[in-house]
Amino acid sequence: MQVAFGVLGPVVAWDDAGGAIALKGPRHRAVLARLIVARRRVVPVTRLVEDLWADPPAGAVGAVRTFVAALRRALEPQRPPRTPARLLVTEGPGYALHAEPGTVDAWRFEQAVAAAATLPPKDALARLEEALGWWRGPAYAEFTDETWARAERSRLGELRLHAVERQAEARLSLGLAAEAVPDLDAHVAEHPWREDAWRLLALALYRTGRQGDALAVLRRARTLLIEQLGVDPGPGLRRLEADILDHARHLDPAFGQSGGLVWAQAAAAYDRTVASGARARLESTVGLLRNLAVTGGGGLEAARQHRVAAIAAAEELGDAELTARVIGAYDVPAIWTRVDDPQQAATVVAAAERTLAGLPPGAHEAARARLLATIALESRGTQPQAPRAGSTPNARGPQAARQAEQIARRLDDPALLAFALNGVFMQTFHRAGLAPRRDAIGTELVALATRNGLATSEVLGHLIRLQARSALADFAGADGHAAAADHLAERHELPLVGVFTQWYRALRLAATGHAPAAEVEAAYQDAAARLNGAGMPGLERGLLPLALLCLRLRHAKPAQADEQTDFGPYEPWARPFVLLAHHRTDEVTAALRQLPDPPRDLLFEAMWCLAARAAIAVGDRETMERAYTELTPAAAELAGAGSGLLTLGPVSEHLDDLATALRHRR
Repeated sequence: MQVAFGVLGPVVAWDDAGGAIALKGPRHRAVLARLIVARRRVVPVTRLVEDLWADPPAGAVGAVRTFVAALRRALEPQRPPRTPARLLVTEGPGYALHAEPGTVDAWRFEQAVAAAATLPPKDALARLEEALGWWRGPAYAEFTDETWARAERSRLGELRLHAVERQAEARLSLGLAAEAVPDLDAHVAEHPWREDAWRLLALALYRTGRQGDALAVLRRARTLLIEQLGVDPGPGLRRLEADILDHARHLDPAFGQSGGLVWAQAAAAYDRTVASGARARLESTVGLLRNLAVTGGGGLEAARQHRVAAIAAAEELGDAELTARVIGAYDVPAIWTRVDDPQQAATVVAAAERTLAGLPPGAHEAARARLLATIALESRGTQPQAPRAGSTPNARGPQAARQAEQIARRLDDPALLAFALNGVFMQTFHRAGLAPRRDAIGTELVALATRNGLATSEVLGHLIRLQARSALADFAGADGHAAAADHLAERHELPLVGVFTQWYRALRLAATGHAPAAEVEAAYQDAAARLNGAGMPGLERGLLPLALLCLRLRHAKPAQADEQTDFGPYEPWARPFVLLAHHRTDEVTAALRQLPDPPRDLLFEAMWCLAARAAIAVGDRETMERAYTELTPAAAELAGAGSGLLTLGPVSEHLDDLATALRHRR
């Protein structure tokens, strides 16, 4: 039997004939809902107990097992006795629901909204209307007060509102303004703080010949925002009001449809005119990929994949100058110090090195600088601390960054210098305590980009400064850079920026200590939901468990994790705390002996502070001494806050604890 699950409303399950499956009582549905929220990952029995009861009874674990057994009978009624379950399975210390992506309505909804963004307006409208029809009420409707459902409910609710607005946008693109008005009117009544909804409603009214009503809507939006929130309308609403008063030509429905028409006509003309094997196609492709990458989600992943194919195609032609242009044109700003696909990054670096060697000496300086900047960016996070075994760090990344910067300054090329400075930033992690240096890089980037209209580089500069000011505990300064980045992102349609600013706001709650731990945890859960599907696995994997671990340690609580928790690349530094929480002290000592040196990246100080705390707990003098040496240059910073994501508090406190422990063990 093929089972489908519905969470876009009350939690239900359907058999393959579409009939409702009896799920027994509310706690049975709660277990099922909790496993769906986990998205095929294991939920330990202990976590289920904590989530189901505020004050668990003595037999809570047994009760959970009873609920699971009943759910298995309901979901797989034809499974023979004593045969393993295929859907609701036991794994390690808990359970997982192995539902296929197409069998959960919320997961199908996500896929449909993402797909609609890539379709022409007519097809997008049909897809969105179908997907919005799957909603039967608020997501996880009977679990509105449950902490474990909060982030997922919030994420799905936000996605639904986004879909409603994109549906209206598609109608406007198709000249169906009159059809858009009723739904938008209801939408703004229910969600009066969504400025884009007000903008779309005013535009729809204007396109139906109701200019006065359109202006009245904008005045109503302004009044609500000022009186209720104390903020002025954003640039989108202000610009639309001015355009309506001026009867701007681009507000005309025909003009609104012309953008897609121009694109289609230009693409068709290019396809007819430029031969399929022409080298110009490769260069044009990389330009498209660069723009695709900043759209986020599937766009970023597709851009990475096709970029490697474009480089390989250029190399096959044996033209080093063409290959240099193809590699160097992909100057997509990067803020995170761990690459999303290490194998792809290594492939790009190797191609850039081969191309550099193939360029004639003393010529093509700009192309040479772009290749060097690419090497600096794509080799980020690969420069480890000089290990105890005696090998030397990889110096190629820093060397390439310096050379790219020197050439760019000599050529006085602003766009090239911005690209080179991104490479310099990525290689400014050779020791702890370098937040002031990175702050200076961000300052120069903002000024350079502002003078020369380089929007994405300006955003990068603000995000670099957000990280650096956070490391230096200047949250007022970081707030200003977060706001500036968000403003630019809205203006230039850069959705990935919001991922970083939302994580920053969770960090700010954690660092300032004014909010209770539960509120900070909820903020981190919401930020992690924003990362889901953003196309940045190098950032996403293991980040939420790490942030929650740091939060618990800051509040002097043991790790609330187990061996099945996926800490991703941070597992070696997080594992000792899982062992400590289970009183396995001897294993902690062994784990510390095998602990690798942290990568030189934005979490360098945080990883050393984790190592320090674990070493203090078991009295590992060697690790304590190494941690003290490595952390000393960062004594004025907040550990981990330079990432803009999480923190373990002031480095100085960790140094004091290390100094005390080392004195006691002499």
